[in-house]
Amino acid sequence: MVRGKTEIKRIENATSRQVTFSKRRNGLLKKAFELSVLCDAEVGLIIFSPRSKLYEFSSSSIAKTIERYQKRVKETGINHTRDDNSQQARDETYGLTKKIEQIEISKRKLLGKGIDACSIEELQQLENQLERGLSRIRVKKYQLLREEIEKLKEEERNLIKENKELKEKWRGMGAIVVASPSSTLSSAEVNTDSNDNMEVETGLFIGPPEPRQSKKIPP
Repeated sequence: MVRGKTEIKRIENATSRQVTFSKRRNGLLKKAFELSVLCDAEVGLIIFSPRSKLYEFSSSSIAKTIERYQKRVKETGINHTRDDNSQQARDETYGLTKKIEQIEISKRKLLGKGIDACSIEELQQLENQLERGLSRIRVKKYQLLREEIEKLKEEERNLIKENKELKEKWRGMGAIVVASPSSTLSSAEVNTDSNDNMEVETGLFIGPPEPRQSKKIPP
């Protein structure tokens, strides 16, 4: 007698459902045991009945098997994260490479290279870009020139101020130098007047010279 294919769906009859659960549970536990023995595999099986009754099988220890499972899941998750990050980094690198290539092409076109295949619209866009670039360059150039001119004017004002201070200082020193000779001359005149007041006697002698004594000025 050929058995028909069983339709996989929930068994509505409670008694039949319980009988089927017991038979298939025992078969599943037997298959798990055979798999662990024949293939030298670590097998862990946990079953809860409709009434929350626990049935389990482990080729070693169910706790160790669960711990190993959790550790493996964690490592796998980390590896998946690393793979995702690596893929994202590769995508970003590819995107940056494409952007660099586009920039290099635009740079060459702005320098007038590789424009043989350009259309009129592309050439017009290049011309507009160059004009905008030149305008920005001129504005920056004039700004730097104005700043340099202001800097030179400030230096000029500082030099004029220093020159004025030096002139005033030199004039003060010249007045002191001119006053010094007049003081010396006044002292000389005083000495001359003193000498004029000195009395000196002179006389005419005939014959051999005789020693003469000058008249001393009484103090």
